[in-house]
Amino acid sequence: MRWVILDTETTGLDPDTGHRIIEIGAVEVMNRSLTGRDFHVYLNPDRESDPGALEVHGLTTDFLSDKPRFKDVVDEFLDYVGDAEIIIHNAPFDLKFLDAELGKIGKKSFKTFCPEVTDSLVHAKSLHPGKRNSLDALCDRYGISNAHRTLHGALLDSQLLAEVWLAMTRGQDSLAIEEYDEASRLERANHNGKHYELPAISVSEQELQAHGAYLEALDKASDGKTLWRTFAGHV
Repeated sequence: MRWVILDTETTGLDPDTGHRIIEIGAVEVMNRSLTGRDFHVYLNPDRESDPGALEVHGLTTDFLSDKPRFKDVVDEFLDYVGDAEIIIHNAPFDLKFLDAELGKIGKKSFKTFCPEVTDSLVHAKSLHPGKRNSLDALCDRYGISNAHRTLHGALLDSQLLAEVWLAMTRGQDSLAIEEYDEASRLERANHNGKHYELPAISVSEQELQAHGAYLEALDKASDGKTLWRTFAGHV
């Protein structure tokens, strides 16, 4: 299973009014493990960012002036996302911008280049109805540190979302009710510093005979089809 966790930063809120993508960040997850094979690029949008957007991402026009344009990186980007399920938080926003950028250079919509796009915000709302499900709120809920997130950044947000997504989709990987570390395991084994051992209870000969008679009765009732007869050492 290959996931690509993706985020963008933009000059404003609506590509229909001429706003552009200025940053793409993505991280790869293979078989529920981060691979370290990231995709990250800043883009020259050939326009100013709205003041509100600039406060969010802090990417100035001067900083972006020498960066490549979307058309210069599109092939590398599409190769990267190609065979993955794409995970985006509030996917319609990013998809609208990606489709607009692709349309400007005569390419089809983003979803035609990858097998599936999943909206992690929709998934979060299904798990936590009526709760705040922003990326910051989810980081708090799942104990993921976002103290270094003073400004929004596409790569940083993708990395945080990857951790959130793995936490939201981890399911129950064992029969244990909770996951415990080694210290917790030792604490349970040595409660309050005391070591407890379960007593060994011996079975009497009379009890063994009664058990054997019970098994014999079950075997007769099933016309000799009981499984324990196939194992050596059973009555």
